Amino acid sequence: MPFVRVCALSELEEDTPKRVELDSTPVALVRTCGEVFAINDICSHANVSLSEGEVEDCQIECWLHGSSFDLRTGKPSGLPATRPVPVYPVKIEGDDVLVSVTQES
Repeated sequence: MPFVRVCALSELEEDTPKRVELDSTPVALVRTCGEVFAINDICSHANVSLSEGEVEDCQIECWLHGSSFDLRTGKPSGLPATRPVPVYPVKIEGDDVLVSVTQES
């Protein structure tokens, strides 16, 4: 899938996830650590939205069981999750945030 504009950069608050859908894929957008990240919005341990969790140190924490995922790689950094979640490429063009939903990373 090509890059698609999902929102304005100015719409993203620091360390506050924003849920969007791209081609029926739920994506959590996160502006943190001086970058914007796009990660699949569904926890690999429990079928819940990661965008409802907390963000700290380039990690997003699942609100239900406390698993954390690295926003850069999607890898879990805490149990009970053991499987990564997909991450997606992000481009910033002016004030536009563009994301490409590709195969799992």
